[in-house]
Amino acid sequence: MSSTPEPLHRALGLTDSELDDIRRVLGREPNPLELALYGVMWSEHCSYKSSRIHLKRLPSKGAHVLVGPGEGAGVIDAGDGIGVAIRIESHNHPSAIEPYQGAATGVGGILRDVFSMGARPLAVMDPLFFGTLDDARNRWLVEGVVAGISGYGNSVGVPTIGGELTFDQCYGANPLVNVLAVGALPTSRLALAVASGLGNYAVLLGSSTGRDGIGGVSVLASAGFSGEDGAASLDDAKRPSVQVGDPYEEKRLIEACLELLDLGLVVGIQDLGGAGLICATSETAAKGGVGMDVDVTAVALREVGMQPYEIMTSESQERMLAIITPENLGAVTAVCDKWEIRANVVGHVVEPTTMSDGTTVGMLRVRNGFDGEILAEVPASSLADEAPLYDRPRERPSDLDAVHADDPTEDEPVGDANADLLDLLVDPAWVYRQYDSQLFLNTVVGPGRDAALLRLAGPGLPASQRGFAVSTDSNPRWCALDPRQGTALTLAEGVANLACVGARAKAVVNCLNFGNPEHPEVMWQLSESVDGLAMACEALAVPVIGGNVSLYNESGGRDIDPTPVLGLLGVVDSLVSPPPGWNWREGDTVVLVGHRRAAGAHPFPLAGSRWATMRGRRGGRLAMFEASLLVSTFDFITDEVASICAGVTSDVTAVHDVSGGGLAGALAEMAAVTGLGVNVSRLEGHGELFSAFPGRFVVATAHAEAFVARASAAGVPVTILGNVGGTHVRLGALIDVAVHRIGARRSGALEEALELS
Repeated sequence: MSSTPEPLHRALGLTDSELDDIRRVLGREPNPLELALYGVMWSEHCSYKSSRIHLKRLPSKGAHVLVGPGEGAGVIDAGDGIGVAIRIESHNHPSAIEPYQGAATGVGGILRDVFSMGARPLAVMDPLFFGTLDDARNRWLVEGVVAGISGYGNSVGVPTIGGELTFDQCYGANPLVNVLAVGALPTSRLALAVASGLGNYAVLLGSSTGRDGIGGVSVLASAGFSGEDGAASLDDAKRPSVQVGDPYEEKRLIEACLELLDLGLVVGIQDLGGAGLICATSETAAKGGVGMDVDVTAVALREVGMQPYEIMTSESQERMLAIITPENLGAVTAVCDKWEIRANVVGHVVEPTTMSDGTTVGMLRVRNGFDGEILAEVPASSLADEAPLYDRPRERPSDLDAVHADDPTEDEPVGDANADLLDLLVDPAWVYRQYDSQLFLNTVVGPGRDAALLRLAGPGLPASQRGFAVSTDSNPRWCALDPRQGTALTLAEGVANLACVGARAKAVVNCLNFGNPEHPEVMWQLSESVDGLAMACEALAVPVIGGNVSLYNESGGRDIDPTPVLGLLGVVDSLVSPPPGWNWREGDTVVLVGHRRAAGAHPFPLAGSRWATMRGRRGGRLAMFEASLLVSTFDFITDEVASICAGVTSDVTAVHDVSGGGLAGALAEMAAVTGLGVNVSRLEGHGELFSAFPGRFVVATAHAEAFVARASAAGVPVTILGNVGGTHVRLGALIDVAVHRIGARRSGALEEALELS
């Protein structure tokens, strides 16, 4: 007995109600090609249909914001006629299937988002999340993803300057590969993805189009893995949905596009990422309020027999769409020939269509030849802007009160605090040793510190002594307990990281990695996280200028922990000297700057800390986000470090924020870097050693009295902890560990876990 075949619209990821919506838009039945176009453009990845209603609550305005959400990348005015573009994206599902190409093309895609704005890409960061390393498949994923990022980034010539590395059981079958890119441009070169000018050409630049990546956004990013143990993620049937990258083509494409923009030959430009050619053509047409005719026979193909739906939805990499005037075609072709990239006219900007009610609608037409048969005809705005908007049911997890009640903070500490400290010290140096972090020679502070710091310099940029800093921050342990407070505290952590290198936070981009939106608990987590981010952004005056939402991160019905990743961008007004870093000196006084105790139920909460998580304790209550306890401390640390960057002599020799490993972790990391121990006598117990909440900094100073006086004048509380010296880290009566043991454990733990040593 044969089974009834699945209706085409469902096979393309469209629901029955969405098919009805399409019928209403068109006033008729859609043909198969039109259904394919809606299938990718109305996918979760492209349309944000489950998250748009929540994302609208995020603040995105600021005097220095040049471009906010909705373009390829957000852009701020950094001063001196220079703009800085920043974007963060996810490539989670492709990387779970084919880790090398999934991660590599994640880098390629995020770079195109940045140079589509007219910015030269200057740096990449990579927040990565994997299952525990006692599983062979997770070790394979780590090595493949790292190799893909390094292989592409190093080859295309953009430094990878930092990121994050998180291991947790919730990512065992669904790893997260997020990639951030930042670039700079003279503000006069700023470009937008808008089609305008009737009769103008849409020119496809770069690589030829193949079958790799067809349906990637709908096949992968809008559906979880069905296998009970994640094995379905390796299904050969899904591999064609993973794109294949060519970093050398991307390098030529970068140079060609920037030259075209410098010469004023481009009216609008957009990269071909998710949903490929149909995304770029429909979005640029919709933004310009015009129609566009696209000729599928004009697209350069690298495979024979490709069908129109394949050509329009392929996500083959290293492609851009430029809108140009006909008279500039020769000059555009000459530039592309110089850089050895293809340039094919694949579309024409056409007049909007006047409807029976007198309104005008920009139609996207797919044709077999510009004067040939119309294969598909749909309103461009219906693809780009009018996907269904879902306010999905939200429900607080029923077991959350019980989780909060299981608070490790209230337990008597057990075990050896020395061993606890050593267990926390895992240096991700093996990862960033695979990357070139010094390309362009602008990197002042590279991977492994609180934030990366670069000179704001590059070809074509106005002369400037400014610098910019970037950090990526997340804490799924916090957000699983309280997504609102956890996300707010994560933003505070990012601002603290920037302060350590003297940068003032100017903007944030977010990559919201969550589980299945059809689960009410997941939508509650997402909504709460957005509200927490909005609350913290308003309080700390940091606008959200772009982002990405990755949903359906689940396997076998199990959702990942809520994992909002925040990319913070800051500016240093004068960068003529490096910040102090972690390099304390013999005899320095060690000072804790900021409020010593947390706001909330416990002065030193262990809930959500790395210390508690390593012991299987995943419950409890977090510290509360209290901007009044943070702002003056952040400003004070930023001012102190910024003055050093500006060349002012200072008594401050080292600065490090207190984060995931708590106070003990911060002190141990500084000792490991310098080889110098520390003696701290004033501690309030085990909780203070390992509690993790933002707003505290460890500062080493050669003149404690002067430093304390400056802090007091700024209204910032400080606590003198002890002094630098000796060969041991001695923290009260609880910890006494030789510095050489700390260094050995920290440098070798990851290689040992990956079975590389």
